[in-house]
Amino acid sequence: MSSLDVEEVIETIEMIRMRNLDVRAVTLGINLLDCAHPDPEELARGVREKIVEVAGDLVEVVEEVEDELGVPVVNKRIAVTPCSLVAASAIRKEGREAVLTIAEALDEAAEEVGVDYLGGYTALVYDGFTEADEAVLDTIPEAIEETERLCASVVVADERYGINMDAVYRTAEAVKETAERTEGHGCARLVALTNAPENTPFMAGAFHGVGQPEACVNVGISGPGVVRAVVEELKDADFRTLHDEIKRTAFKITRVGELVGHRVAERLGVEFGAVDLSLAPTPEDGDSVAEILERIGLESCGCPGSTAALYLLMDAIKKGGAAATSRHGGYSEAFIPVSEDAGMARAAEEVLTLEKLEAMTAVCSVGIDMVVVPGDTPVETIAGIIADEAAIGVATGKPTAVRIIPAPGKEPGDEFEMGGLLGRAPVMDVSDYRPTMFRRDGRIPPKFPR
Repeated sequence: MSSLDVEEVIETIEMIRMRNLDVRAVTLGINLLDCAHPDPEELARGVREKIVEVAGDLVEVVEEVEDELGVPVVNKRIAVTPCSLVAASAIRKEGREAVLTIAEALDEAAEEVGVDYLGGYTALVYDGFTEADEAVLDTIPEAIEETERLCASVVVADERYGINMDAVYRTAEAVKETAERTEGHGCARLVALTNAPENTPFMAGAFHGVGQPEACVNVGISGPGVVRAVVEELKDADFRTLHDEIKRTAFKITRVGELVGHRVAERLGVEFGAVDLSLAPTPEDGDSVAEILERIGLESCGCPGSTAALYLLMDAIKKGGAAATSRHGGYSEAFIPVSEDAGMARAAEEVLTLEKLEAMTAVCSVGIDMVVVPGDTPVETIAGIIADEAAIGVATGKPTAVRIIPAPGKEPGDEFEMGGLLGRAPVMDVSDYRPTMFRRDGRIPPKFPR
């Protein structure tokens, strides 16, 4: 990678100081397949030892790079091989309790090395269930309740195989039970995925895929505040000019992310994986994707035109970012989480509905993310929301997800506080009409290839 020139350095410093530019996440992916063992205790010991061995210096190295470059890194994370693969032989020998032993070991290892989150309590069930997948899926609520850093994901659909509707419903049951066990908060660490990327640095859906190297560093950029400032300065520009300037900004942001990723990977002695180009908002004022859309030309995010504005933003980010790196990965689009984006949360109080949010997810990634719904929302309704988002993913071929929070005791219009970067959000209304399709078993097939 070529170094930044003087002008770019000055611009970058301004972006960091004035526009909340940071690197959202540096995530170290670790292969744990060589830890597999039929004895759960031996497996847990092997998992802990390998994570500490590979990631023991992660936080220190990232903080060194932060200081050298002056670029804040918000989260340090680990993604590991899906538990359903690592723990299969132990589950076969000892049953579902074996995977809970591994969950505890993963959380302990994450605490010991000092990372914020560890992802990989994952079941890959888009085309059916193994015994190990079922054990992971069945124990997600308990695993999340008993841990602090562990993140869980269920891959329920894939464009090649269609939608496993049985998995969709069982995931909805896991969401509901997790909410009841954790007063809603644990649902921020549980996501249903479609077309899951195996190299994303973002939680809760990060895991280290089987096609990945032994260990690698993936980086998630941020920068909504920077893009918002650019759009604000171009009030009278035509769409093509606006698109070009957002592309240029995305190019600069991505180069910062790649520089950080390369340095961290080199010092850890592992491969550099990819830069996830996704714009990731925070609850901080001005660091909002919704506010970018409003400055493109909306009275409020969620009004007619929101999907078109989001498409323009997403397309410019992808094209500008892709030009700055040969290793883009993960989701690489714009995130629109409600509670983590102060602008989205404000819009959800009056204008933005769940249905409009779903429409917007057709042109960006992640999907229905950090949306709070009433605690008495039926399992069937949650399953229907997951299925709808999976259908968008299967039909378009892009990654989608649902991270939904049924807040116990809360009703539409109430506020639900998640805390920290998870933010706060109004409880959004859901339809009183339930889907009855889950009386059927099986899968919805993939789309016919064009």
